[in-house]
Amino acid sequence: MKRDVILDIKNLRTEFSTEAGVVNAVNGVSYSMYEGEALGIVGESGCGKSVSMLSVLRLLQEPPAKIQADHINFHGKDLLSLPKREMQSIRGSQIAMIFQDPMTSLNPVLTIGKQLREPMMLHLNYTKEEASERAAELLEMVGIPDAASRLEDYPHQFSGGMRQRAMIAMGLSCNPSLLIADEPTTALDVTIQAQIIDLVKRLREQIWMSLIWITHDLGVVAGLAERVIVMYAGSIVEDALVDDLYGNPRHPYTKALLRSLPRIDGKREAKLDTIEGLPPDLLGLPKGCAFAPRCEFALDKCREDIPVLEEVESKHRISCWVDIDTGKLR
Repeated sequence: MKRDVILDIKNLRTEFSTEAGVVNAVNGVSYSMYEGEALGIVGESGCGKSVSMLSVLRLLQEPPAKIQADHINFHGKDLLSLPKREMQSIRGSQIAMIFQDPMTSLNPVLTIGKQLREPMMLHLNYTKEEASERAAELLEMVGIPDAASRLEDYPHQFSGGMRQRAMIAMGLSCNPSLLIADEPTTALDVTIQAQIIDLVKRLREQIWMSLIWITHDLGVVAGLAERVIVMYAGSIVEDALVDDLYGNPRHPYTKALLRSLPRIDGKREAKLDTIEGLPPDLLGLPKGCAFAPRCEFALDKCREDIPVLEEVESKHRISCWVDIDTGKLR
């Protein structure tokens, strides 16, 4: 079945002006995603995953932030050129975002019910009674028992897992076509994490919603996403279908990340590989490939020229000069 493009990003760049200089947080990110697709965005902390999505939603304060792109098209509309009021109408209704820590995202002095009702009354023109009924349905949908009676509870009366479920319910309240989840399970224990992931998978299939899942955990993405984008120092280094990425990584950084994961079929006494060195300072990126100083395959060209993101196989793009199978230039 042919799927329409829902989001098309071309050459997104985001920088922050600081006293120390200009921080190049996102450097020329380009990709498209499709209706109903589940896309994982992975990479180390500070690689630009979250900032790229906040840029798409125009949630960064300008200045100090500066967001530029050839376009960020959502359902054919360029989000960067929309008036502020129209952008506000898209946030929460057509694009929703779940953040990492629900305790800092939920308002502690408002009830869960009030916070669930607000977007429906704002975007869908629901009455308070209609919004309350729908809010109870949403809490029940995300697995909160006695949902109707919990509407008048405050966030501190919910456990961490229940708060995250409430955030998911809030994100789904206006039936968005795109849900962005920014490391929503990081602060939860492994059992609750698995429940939240299963919940999101089930809900996405039920309502045919596109999903962007931002994480540094490659294990989470393996069971959730159809396609994975790997970011490093503000740029995309690899973009592939999930089975291709895990079975045949083509970028040295992706290969190194996968080698650092514990494996259930590995030898118990085997040590995990690490990636030597640190990510570059975004105030002053190296001349060539940003990963070159840490890369076991780096050649002279890597240190001089920035590689271009290009397709090396069907639906598999990498940003690298080297063929890691031969160790030679591609």
